[in-house]
Amino acid sequence: MWDLIATYKGQLAALSTAVLWTGTAMFFTAAGRRLGTTVVNASRIAIAIVLLGVAHRYLYGHWIPEAQPRQVLLLALSGVVGLSVGDQALFTSFAYIGPRLSTLIMTTSPIFAAALGWIVLGEGLGPRSLVGMMLTVGGVAWVVMERAPVTAVVKTHHQLRGVLLAAVGAACQAGGLLLSKQGIGHGWLPADQRMDPQAATLIRMCFAGAGMGPILSIYVLREWRRRRAGRPVDRTGSRSVGWMCTVAGAICGPFLGVWLSLVAANNAPLGIAQTLCSMVPIFIVPAVVIIHKEKVSARAVFGAIVAVAGASLLF
Repeated sequence: MWDLIATYKGQLAALSTAVLWTGTAMFFTAAGRRLGTTVVNASRIAIAIVLLGVAHRYLYGHWIPEAQPRQVLLLALSGVVGLSVGDQALFTSFAYIGPRLSTLIMTTSPIFAAALGWIVLGEGLGPRSLVGMMLTVGGVAWVVMERAPVTAVVKTHHQLRGVLLAAVGAACQAGGLLLSKQGIGHGWLPADQRMDPQAATLIRMCFAGAGMGPILSIYVLREWRRRRAGRPVDRTGSRSVGWMCTVAGAICGPFLGVWLSLVAANNAPLGIAQTLCSMVPIFIVPAVVIIHKEKVSARAVFGAIVAVAGASLLF
């Protein structure tokens, strides 16, 4: 049993990441409606830095991770690309084209990851893994495409912007994971000199927080102008509930989820890790049934089965 877990440590970590990110999506959706996307995005990173720092102090006995300058640079780029720019682009695309189409475009992220892993790290994928990736991405896309938007029709001049932002989010997520894997030491350091994923996550998150600085500054300026002009701010629900959802989402996502995503990248090929991490729409299906009492069609169930079948080929 333990040998099996050790063999598929990366794949299991990636699946756990998808489960945690499902909780994150539910929490941050509720928080974003109450506090605003940018506030939630910046707050989640700040909370994660504190939690990761405490965990690092407990695990290693000191606050600052030991890393070579090249590792710090790669992880810094990873944090800015994947967590600051990529997530902000994705969250903004939700507002323009809705979560259905945004999530569909994000299913291309494993393709970016597989290509980058092959080009940069020389990670070749066999026929079975490629079929598994295609089935998983196809099953996820099948589930996501079914749900039609329930809100007003998306404005035409916003649609192209939303599609481009979602595509940027997909590419940044794959690029951020690649940079993280390189920052750990893959491709240029012996296995015994590579950084632990927890320490790498802490460094990555710190620079992601720094990358959010300019984005948060622009947001504050826009909010100030909005309030000065007397334009109403579209927020619904209790702010205290919003902050509780933000904390819960930060624990599931940028703390535990991102940590496990680096464990996955450290122990499995990049394309496989990203594919399994991208199964969030599949895990959301039972979540919305249990929490929101939504009905699930046969198509959604079939798509989930196809995605799970594809995931099984990656083991």
